[in-house]
Amino acid sequence: MMIGSMLDAAAHPYVDPELLPFLQTVPTVTFRDGILEQIRSAPMAWPVETEGLREVETCEYKVPGDASRTDPVPARYHRPADVAGPLPAILHVHGGGFVSGSAAASDRKCRKLAGALQCVMISVDYRLAPETRFPGALNDCLAVFRWMHAQATALRLDPARIGLMGESAGGGVAAGLALFLRDHGGPQPIFQHLIYPMIDDRTCLRRNHGPGVGEFIWTPKSNHYGWSSLLGVEPGVDGISCYAAPARAADLAALPPAFILTGDLDLFYDEDVEYARRLNAAGIAADLRVYRGCFHAFDCADGADIARQARACSLEALRAAMGAQLEPSQSPRPSR
Repeated sequence: MMIGSMLDAAAHPYVDPELLPFLQTVPTVTFRDGILEQIRSAPMAWPVETEGLREVETCEYKVPGDASRTDPVPARYHRPADVAGPLPAILHVHGGGFVSGSAAASDRKCRKLAGALQCVMISVDYRLAPETRFPGALNDCLAVFRWMHAQATALRLDPARIGLMGESAGGGVAAGLALFLRDHGGPQPIFQHLIYPMIDDRTCLRRNHGPGVGEFIWTPKSNHYGWSSLLGVEPGVDGISCYAAPARAADLAALPPAFILTGDLDLFYDEDVEYARRLNAAGIAADLRVYRGCFHAFDCADGADIARQARACSLEALRAAMGAQLEPSQSPRPSR
């Protein structure tokens, strides 16, 4: 994996200057078959502020999956250790372009959220592409969501307050799961919290994205690889399920309220903004937050104030969605 040349503000005036050190230390890699295992073995660390971090218990459950699996679905369970009784819960879907990442790699983030929000976080270790095509990841998350409702008492969670959350490809899976649950009935999530979600394979057909858009971290070539790995066909062809690419859904009515966060240099900027617009047009409350000068995964930039603002904004949105109380010591800074 090759790290790009040293960056400076003059050469990249569209990038927030606070984020340039992050780009100097994190490689922008073109995802492809030859280096996929290397990418999978080097997950990105999530910065976690430790102030006020509560004791959180973590364990792993094995959840029965669908008929396409020969083994159960691993699910990481995080819960504040000092709180009794049923708590609200979030089903978390990790990112990684559909082809990388793991639930365990999100432990620090999920533990922080469980403590800060006083909730149960359950992160799904879904099957990755290209070894498992769509709908493998969706079915794994569906199995865990239904298991959370069926086993709510044993899991000490409130089945009336379960939401969905995901970043990047995980945001796409979470949005697809919300659509699937709406269309097939049964228990429904109370919100969908989507961080720069990967929701439209047709972005692969575009050639002009604007200055700096898709230049860093997640590029058009990586996007094509991720989508083709998931779908098993060329992205953009007819007949792709909206449960794989939620932006293809003809009807967005009757979905849970959404929070969507992205940067204006993210390759997913246009598809995310359009999805939020369409949700609002369908009568679904969609809170869209766009950060200027920010690329894909910018909120992972440790030490950058704009990244801290984005994480605080996301935290406050989750707290509001679950109806939890904001502790004075944890008040986030306002987002841009």
